Amino acid sequence: MQMILSKNTPALTSAACPRDNKTMKRLLTIASVALLLTACAPVLNRELMREGVRDLPFKELREAPDNYKGKLFILGGLIVNSKLTATGSQIEALYVPVDSSGYLKKEGEHVNGRFLAIYPTTKGLLDPVVYRKGREITLAGEFLEARKGKIDDMEYVYPVFEIREIYLWAEPKYNDYPYYYDYPFLYDPWGRPYADPFFPMAPW
Repeated sequence: MQMILSKNTPALTSAACPRDNKTMKRLLTIASVALLLTACAPVLNRELMREGVRDLPFKELREAPDNYKGKLFILGGLIVNSKLTATGSQIEALYVPVDSSGYLKKEGEHVNGRFLAIYPTTKGLLDPVVYRKGREITLAGEFLEARKGKIDDMEYVYPVFEIREIYLWAEPKYNDYPYYYDYPFLYDPWGRPYADPFFPMAPW
């Protein structure tokens, strides 16, 4: 079939393409800038980030704690244990350094050291169910003391901090389920089948 264009039929031209390209580039630039600003935003209060020290001198804190009392530190951690005490919520964590925005440095910069972080009862509660073993945190903490304790049967001296602000990182999600079985159906972790939404099903 031959398509006939009349004089009134609008001609298809590429005149609009440059305009569309400019709009698209502008939107992509705005999106990139927004993403960059979000990625660089500190996870804690900016004033605390500026005031706090990010390099944690573990050895000095243990050996000469009086020299650091009252000093503010910014530190990350992997929670080992958390509990409620008479003085407040207590978190025991494996120290993880952070960058200038408070993001955890996970590659090659782990320090083999633990610390205790106290959240006073006057400020509220850090529920051990939420702040449980394996969760990651970034916090601003005021150094209080070096406290003797134990890791299993080994004696250990913990640097202790009072939490001024804390950020709980989201848990990583592992998409092991659902898995394919009897395609085009999927099965959830409990063995219940459902249709694959991306598979064209018959209309009956």
